[in-house]
Amino acid sequence: MRVQLFITCLLDHLYPDIAEAVVSVLERQGVEVRVPAGQTCCGQPAFNGGFWREAREMAAHFLDIFAQSDDPIVCPSGSCAAMVKHHYAELFHQDPDRREQATAVAARVREFGQYLVEDLGVKCAGGRPGNYTFHPSCHLTRDLGVRGAAETLLEHIPGARLLPLPEAEACCGFGGLFAVKMPAMSAAMMRRKLANIEASGADTCVVCDASCMLHMNGGFIKQGKAPRVRHLAEVLAAE
Repeated sequence: MRVQLFITCLLDHLYPDIAEAVVSVLERQGVEVRVPAGQTCCGQPAFNGGFWREAREMAAHFLDIFAQSDDPIVCPSGSCAAMVKHHYAELFHQDPDRREQATAVAARVREFGQYLVEDLGVKCAGGRPGNYTFHPSCHLTRDLGVRGAAETLLEHIPGARLLPLPEAEACCGFGGLFAVKMPAMSAAMMRRKLANIEASGADTCVVCDASCMLHMNGGFIKQGKAPRVRHLAEVLAAE
């Protein structure tokens, strides 16, 4: 088994340890992980901001990089995976050749937890005992359509408990450019999410998007509390 890893901007620049955790978990399952050189942003920020020309340029570069192999493309971000899988074809609606290429590449994109559970059939992928809860991010569930994979992996950590998160599917308030353009509303949504994490009784809130983790941990730190949100890959890589 062999995959291509799309690292994403946040992991590349802020959380390389999460990218390393992804590789560790996949290799533990016997998967050979290749990281194509030259990969950059998927173009989602530009796309969401209405800068479609710039987004199209980044998307074309992504396609040129990842079309060089027919291996699955594993992405540790529901948000970035959704961008490639559901919006690249839209970007190239006036370019039949690129649209066809985008559709072919998109068919090979798999979110990290989704790949483990749905493609490899894995339920127990490692991790330490603990009390966990899970925040199903908006793009992961509503845009990408992935549900249940992360929960399955967390439920099968030996000695772990997966506790329900109140108002689980409510947005954490990040939303990419939303947090920048509407900071007051974003902060209010975040505070409610943090209160729900604490109400769950869990020690750790697990996410599949580092952007949500960045936002919520920043909120905990601002409240004078220790960060307690971790990416799924980090949790599973722990031994």
